[in-house]
Amino acid sequence: MHIKTYVNLYELLALDPATREENRAFGLTHVMLKNKPIEQLLAWVEKHQSRLKKPLLSDTFSSYLYRVTFVLVLIAFALGLLSGVALLSYSGDEPVNVIYFMAVTVFLPIFTMLLTFFAMFRTRSAENVLIHLSPAFWMEKIMGVLPGRAEEQIKGVKINPLLANWIIIKRSQIIVLFFSLGLLLALLGVIVTKDIAFAWSTTLHISPEEFQRFLHTIAFPWREFAASAVPSLELIEQSQYFRLGTTLDEEMIAHASDLGEWWKFLALSTLWYAIFLRFCIFILASFGLRSAIKKSLFTLHGTAQLLREINEPIISTHADRNEKVVLSGDGKYGRIVNTLDASYDGIQGWAIPHDALLVLAESRKIIAPVQCEVGGRNTLEEDTEIIFKSHGEILLFVKAWEPPTMDFVDYLSELTRRVDKVIVAPVGTAENHYEASPKALDVWENKLSMLSDRKVWLKRSGTEAPGKEAHNA
Repeated sequence: MHIKTYVNLYELLALDPATREENRAFGLTHVMLKNKPIEQLLAWVEKHQSRLKKPLLSDTFSSYLYRVTFVLVLIAFALGLLSGVALLSYSGDEPVNVIYFMAVTVFLPIFTMLLTFFAMFRTRSAENVLIHLSPAFWMEKIMGVLPGRAEEQIKGVKINPLLANWIIIKRSQIIVLFFSLGLLLALLGVIVTKDIAFAWSTTLHISPEEFQRFLHTIAFPWREFAASAVPSLELIEQSQYFRLGTTLDEEMIAHASDLGEWWKFLALSTLWYAIFLRFCIFILASFGLRSAIKKSLFTLHGTAQLLREINEPIISTHADRNEKVVLSGDGKYGRIVNTLDASYDGIQGWAIPHDALLVLAESRKIIAPVQCEVGGRNTLEEDTEIIFKSHGEILLFVKAWEPPTMDFVDYLSELTRRVDKVIVAPVGTAENHYEASPKALDVWENKLSMLSDRKVWLKRSGTEAPGKEAHNA
């Protein structure tokens, strides 16, 4: 999962691109993602991403992170290269002390990786001292003060502390990894171009035997398959160097050709401790960042409400599930339905999209094997095919505020020739909980009364229409 997802969701929640009904329709059309909130959020972002202004803030933010990281990587690689050359500088007067190089390629990486592990356990804290010691943190702060319109644009993005800490941890591993690559390249380059005599020297009272056991422990990852890269006791004794005096020991001079064998140990030490282990920490940080992005999605303002709108049904007033038939006593229109059944053979909506039909049906606790949009954007051939596949009892939703047109009357006439019963159900707007006004219902009742089709019924509200004397059929 990429940081772009977090920024896109952050921007979309601020934009609020969908109504509650549209979000619920999204949930109903993505039933396979139910109880999978992460997948629901990703699919919702993908659906509405086209509504964001270009260039996307997520692209700007990601590009900024890439540029800063790339600059820091170049600086770290150059510093590693220069540090390696400096540590291996050899004038011919005295040998290169391998302990200096080991300190940078073995001891320092182990120490910083331990600090990284401790920092990982404190990523939830906004005041994480270990993370604030990272060079990536301070270099980004320095580059952040540089003028630039993109930098000004992304400063307003509120990043969860958990996510921000993992970003710094991962980028720090990349930076230090390239520093170590610079050290390894410097070692190989100097070995190839110069004849270097290595030695070891320390003020501590360490015997060659003790130093050999210590190096044998350090070389445990490769000592079984690369024995030549583990310094022998003889080599350690020959290369022990004492600074007292201005001349080198005659025995060391006599074995000068053997002193260069240290490079194998130094190269594998760098490759294992400074590069391979660091790469493992980088992989671990990548998984940590991915997990942090997922967790941070739920901390964004509006995420909890969005998930509720996607997953929770919209409850509408619904008397009961038994269809009640009421006949008008004035002879105007005698096929009135006050409440609806729990199921029908099909649900259709005149110029009402399929997603909206799903929300309408759910709000009234009605199920049907087929939901179709008719009229509106449909062609005559598409409507004809829907009619051909229709059968039994059909619930036909219409927009109450739009008077019936001749196209609707023609479609209704064709539909009644194919099915047993059609219940026309005018609905209001979502803001009014889909309740149609009595005036709008009267308009539809007057129109349907002119059809004189005994298969067509009208759904009115649960209460009797004003001015009418209704009775059960």
